[in-house]
Order: sequence, then structure tokens, then C-alpha cells
Amino acid sequence: MTRTTTVTASTAFERARAEGRAALVGYLPAGYPDVAGGIDALKALVDSGCDVIEIGLPYSDPVMDGPTIQAAAQAALEGGVRTTDVLRTVEAVAATGTPTLVMTYWNPVERYGVPRFAADLASAGGAGLITPDLTPDSAPEWIAAADEHGLDKVFLVAPSSTDERIAMTTAACRGFVYATGIMGVTGTTQTTAAAVAPLVARTRALSPEGSDLPVGVGVGVSTGDQAADLAEHVDGVIVGSAFVRRLLDHADDRPAGLRALGALAEELAAGVRRG
Repeated sequence: MTRTTTVTASTAFERARAEGRAALVGYLPAGYPDVAGGIDALKALVDSGCDVIEIGLPYSDPVMDGPTIQAAAQAALEGGVRTTDVLRTVEAVAATGTPTLVMTYWNPVERYGVPRFAADLASAGGAGLITPDLTPDSAPEWIAAADEHGLDKVFLVAPSSTDERIAMTTAACRGFVYATGIMGVTGTTQTTAAAVAPLVARTRALSPEGSDLPVGVGVGVSTGDQAADLAEHVDGVIVGSAFVRRLLDHADDRPAGLRALGALAEELAAGVRRG
């Protein structure tokens, strides 16, 4: 794999802050509708205004994912997508110069081999990992491997997190911290920007002094107005299920799916700029 110059998530957040706005973070699973089609879809997000890209590694037991993302990930698995295909997808998207992270449950990384995964992700130009089911106190091997290769380490906090847990999590993060605005799986429940604001405030207050760690939040955003509202409180607006739904709704017409995907990304990008 040819090494690609890595752009970290911090770069995108700093650029957005300089422009007085939140960053737009877009998620799609690798391998849907197939590997090449997934790359095309992710590049459409980049072309339409996403500042950071999350690439999902399809997994058979996605405890955080709702039915929309599960459907696309399952189709990718049935199509034969493998971890090497995910890394190939990362390389193609990272080549655009957009910070590109992998969002994955921990088991596939452990099976691949943690040091090997970190090295291959870095070689592909990946910025780092978002690990929804891995906490910093259970992640010494990943933290060491990520530090060796300069990869972002994005852990999660939730409304139920104690102050001690938030402080420990933010201290271990690099790139940004992912605040889950809802208690539940993705794409099934939506909360409001005002409702998630207390978690964002706690997370910022409990982050290491001087770290200026960006806080990204996903709360079921699917419109520009929702993105604008959330952007008033956060550093990054994270959107996944709404993008995946556009592809699922146009499963029999890929060009139409890409157009719908791009149109939504443009609407959301305009929204974070209003906010």
C-alpha cells in the first residue's frame, strides 16, 4: 500500500473554527453498494462540503448502529467486503486531502492485529480511529499503536458518563471527542441541540486544560436547519444515518443516489455555516 500524506481531524476543526463555524463530519460504511460504489459515495460527500469523513468498517454485531446503517453494512458484508477493502477505501478518500477516519467496533481490529492495523491505516493516509465499544482504560495496546503512528484516537462520551469518565476519556482523545447526543442506537431517536448542550458544556469543562479538544456530536441530524441549530453548540456536526438512507432509497439507481447524497451534504454544509 502506497503511503498517503495524512491530514488529521484537528486540521479540519481548526480551519472551521477560523471560519467561525462548526465542521461537518460525514459517515458512510465502506463497501456499500460495493467497494467502488462506496468510494464514489464518500467522494461525493467530500465534493459537497464534508470537512471530515468517517468510514464505517462493516461488522456483524454493530451494537451502536440502528437499522439504517445495519442494512447497508450487512449488504456490504454479504458482498464480501473485508478489512483490506476498508483500508483501500480509506486510501482513496484520504487522497482527496480530507481527514479520513475509520469508525469500527474493536473485534475486527483485534483480529487483524492492532499494530498491523495501525501501521496499515497510517500507510493508507487514515487520520485515526473512532472506537464506539472501546474505552480508554481498556485500550492500552491501541493507544500505544496510535501514538507510534500519530493517529487520532476518538473515544465516546454519553449523557450517562460521569465527570470522572468524561475527564479520563477526553484526556485520552486526540483529534476530537465524540459526544453521543442520545442514549440508544443511531438513526432511531432524535434529540435537540438544546438538549445535548449540557453534555457538550460538561465535556469542554472536563477536557484537559489548554487542550482545546473539539467536540463532535451526532443527534439524528438530517436537515440543514437541524445542522444550524446544533452548530451553535458544538465543534462538529456528525451525520451518518441520513446519508446512508439516501443511498438505500436509490439502491436501483446509483447516479440518483449520488445526486441525492450530494444535495443533502450541500444542505448540511450550508447549515453548519449558518449556525
